[in-house]
Amino acid sequence: MPKEFRLGPVALTTTYTTNICSPGTTTGGVASTGAPWDKLAILFKHFRIINTTGSAITFRLFIGATGGNAAGTEFMGYGLSVAANSVVDHYSPVVLENGKYLVGGASAEGLTLTAVGEIRVGY
Repeated sequence: MPKEFRLGPVALTTTYTTNICSPGTTTGGVASTGAPWDKLAILFKHFRIINTTGSAITFRLFIGATGGNAAGTEFMGYGLSVAANSVVDHYSPVVLENGKYLVGGASAEGLTLTAVGEIRVGY
């Protein structure tokens, strides 16, 4: 049975390769942590980026197999501007499996990321 999951609030830094979220593995136990029950996955349903400043700030997010920001792994925005004292929302199912990373950052301090969804075992 999936459990509700909340990410953040996380302040986006000015480093675009900051690891924001990566699902882990299950550990311990006997005869209960082998494949396919040994990996966690997160099914995100809503992302929100909040600008808490009086100036527009841009952000970049990536989903990939490393903590990097390779071309072709952009997610939700690349240089997307969040207006002063405003928000950007993303409502679409996004699965983040074990071994995948949500990374990113902002052009300046002042953006906060939150997300909600479900965490699952053996997705």
